[in-house]
Amino acid sequence: MESKLNRPATGSRLKLAVFDCDGTLVDSQHRIIATMYAACDVVGAVRPDASAIRHVIGLPLIGAIARLLPDLSPDLHNRICEVYKAHFSASRQAGQHCEELYPGIRQCVEVLDGRGWLLGIATGKSSRGLVATLGAHGLIGRFCTLQTADVGIGKPNPDMLLRAMSETGCEPEATVMIGDTSFDMEMARNAGTRAVGVGWGYHNPADLMAAGADTVVHRGDELTAVLCAMLENT
Repeated sequence: MESKLNRPATGSRLKLAVFDCDGTLVDSQHRIIATMYAACDVVGAVRPDASAIRHVIGLPLIGAIARLLPDLSPDLHNRICEVYKAHFSASRQAGQHCEELYPGIRQCVEVLDGRGWLLGIATGKSSRGLVATLGAHGLIGRFCTLQTADVGIGKPNPDMLLRAMSETGCEPEATVMIGDTSFDMEMARNAGTRAVGVGWGYHNPADLMAAGADTVVHRGDELTAVLCAMLENT
């Protein structure tokens, strides 16, 4: 089987689309909120508002917990993090975990892959969690670079995007980050890449534009055309 890194792409050069996962590819907010509540209950911490939890989705877990519960000690942050991971894993193994793909996402991934684009992920999920999510939807083979918070530095630091470009040999001007949070848009700007926000996730579209998005797409079936127009004609 021919390597994706060696095959020709539509246009004059390799193109890389890097997707966020939670809030961009899959809707995972309900499981994330429920798991955060459960972890807080175990340690006796006050539950954060659901809206506050949605706003930190995409950050590395320990950083998200510190933002949500700034008055707690680092030891308690670490304890909540451990309980969260254990509860999340147990719910997945029990078949209670449901992260539905957003409408139009599968088609977008398949079309870009078929046109020779290189595809990647940059996410606050762990490697194990990301592989489980992609595997559940039969998408793991579509992506040639997987950047996770337990491998690189978390968003909005550019580390994950820089790693993705290094692994694929793509230049910043031929790379686009697709995400639903301001952290994704800031990461793209910090890495010198293009940035496309999606309006179906967890941050307000106006915040995405303020954070540096080139544009915001509001429907999954519009995403492919926007990405192709952005990079295939340059």
